[in-house]
Amino acid sequence: MPRAAAYDLLGSVLTQKCLLDVAMNNTRSFVSLPERDRGLAVLVTRTALRHLGEIDAVISAYIEKPLGKRGQGVINILRIGLTQLLFLDMAEHAAVSTAVDLCQGGSLAPYRRLTNAILRRAQREGAELLGTLDAAQLNTSEWLWNSWVKTYGEPVAREIAAQHLNEPPIDLTCKEDSGLWAEKLEADLMPTGSLRLRQKAPITSLPGFDEGAWWVQDAAAALPARLLGDVTDMDVIDLCAAPGGETMELAAAGARVIAVDRSEKRLERVHQNLERTKLTAKIVTADAETWRPDHLADALLLDAPCPATGTARRHPDVLHLKTQQDVIKLAHLQTRLLNAAVEMVRPGGLIVFCTCSLQPEEGLDQIDALLASGAPVELDPIKPSEAGTLTSIVTPQGYLRTLPSHLGDQGGMDGFFAARLRHT
Repeated sequence: MPRAAAYDLLGSVLTQKCLLDVAMNNTRSFVSLPERDRGLAVLVTRTALRHLGEIDAVISAYIEKPLGKRGQGVINILRIGLTQLLFLDMAEHAAVSTAVDLCQGGSLAPYRRLTNAILRRAQREGAELLGTLDAAQLNTSEWLWNSWVKTYGEPVAREIAAQHLNEPPIDLTCKEDSGLWAEKLEADLMPTGSLRLRQKAPITSLPGFDEGAWWVQDAAAALPARLLGDVTDMDVIDLCAAPGGETMELAAAGARVIAVDRSEKRLERVHQNLERTKLTAKIVTADAETWRPDHLADALLLDAPCPATGTARRHPDVLHLKTQQDVIKLAHLQTRLLNAAVEMVRPGGLIVFCTCSLQPEEGLDQIDALLASGAPVELDPIKPSEAGTLTSIVTPQGYLRTLPSHLGDQGGMDGFFAARLRHT
């Protein structure tokens, strides 16, 4: 039953603090579903996570007194039911009856009547109540909201939050001849050079998949590797390389790539992607903080680990799982990785540092600190022309800064920061 699986998935994320992708691999009720039913379970779960603040505000308005510890399990049942009624326009009877059925047996049985009453009331009044709520702020963790308002201003913070409510389109990076594949795939050629599919379909069934002509990669994620310029016959290190999108970009551009990641399991994805696309790279399982190449590289790309606050369009669980402490912890790791990266590149070589984060601690603050430390690097400002026709994503200081609200009328893009440095 897909709704029961959605209930289990939502509990894994919100109660057990498990990433949704991990929960999908480990939740028996979900894994045992047919493929079509899995799609419905994921849609319900992801939509509930996108609108969680609004949904909880509705529940709070309709529950007169706290449910107590025994009744906490019914909250997720209500969340699943309200998601279907208020945001997915699913059959009202099915949404209500399946929610009531989820209360059968055990400690939730006494809450069947309450569940039915709340969902029936939401059928009548829910849309009107939603119209009175501040969706942008409610659906965003307080610490994230405050950070985005401080960094970008409230109007932009609201634009970012608005993009998080929509399922994102699928972007592709082509090995070559993007125009040809745009025609074959009936895709849009984006201002940044990526392809954006107009309709969702099983990726493995699309033209070009089997021959490895392209790979899935958000339009923003495809930009940092290009900032290294012409890498033909150059030795390029890709630090924290998995799952391999940037490794494939660099290899397709003619570089001799060393892809380094500490996770052997994640590097299996890099192997698989390289094999499918018929591209080559040297794969190294190592801790990038301590690993060093046999000889200094011509260029290096560091897509550093971060809480991925820029990817909530695709991973709405980020909005509810990541904390300010995660940012602080990973910012320290980014600093160490950036210092290590400097030691891997020859004088005159380029370093591109990037994170899929919207937090200044994981972007501009890192570069400011590195430059102030006396490290043998200097800023090599990015030119607006390097962003295709979307020149607004290059700041006056020469950094790349994409926001989910960029290309908002076309589905948005992930939030990324990137800076280019030259070893002196």
